[in-house]
Amino acid sequence: MRETVTAGEIEITRIYDAPRELVWRAWTEPERLSRWWGKRGWSTPLASITMDVRPGGAFRLTSVRDQDGQEMTQDATYREVVPPERLVFTQDARADGRAFAHGTVTFSDLGGGRTAMRFRMTTHASDAIREAAANGLASAFDRLGEHLAGPRPTTNQGARP
Repeated sequence: MRETVTAGEIEITRIYDAPRELVWRAWTEPERLSRWWGKRGWSTPLASITMDVRPGGAFRLTSVRDQDGQEMTQDATYREVVPPERLVFTQDARADGRAFAHGTVTFSDLGGGRTAMRFRMTTHASDAIREAAANGLASAFDRLGEHLAGPRPTTNQGARP
């Protein structure tokens, strides 16, 4: 049985307790991206990441499943870059030249060091593949939240010498 491929949307919003500039850098600096990209159980080696963050620039990386070394490569082109507000990209993976996926991620400053990140992607895939992608992205965005939180400092409030 053959699966039907249709255009469909994936939309995920997260609120992070981190300034917008920090969330932006997590998306645009390879050293930061390698710490959170990919769903839980996958890693993205820094050496696999190419980021030329400008319109027409390349965004490429390879994630590796920790359990067995299976690889998954992402290859996209930045279409719009508006620091620290918005990234727009496409994945051109179809022989007919149509975009396989078109995505936008926006970063809204909520004040008080909080940021709303909204990820929206239109992809041409089967429902099963789209669902797997949405679950993987949600897991990665959870990892992003953990990365942004970083280690919590310890305090000795109330302690006496």
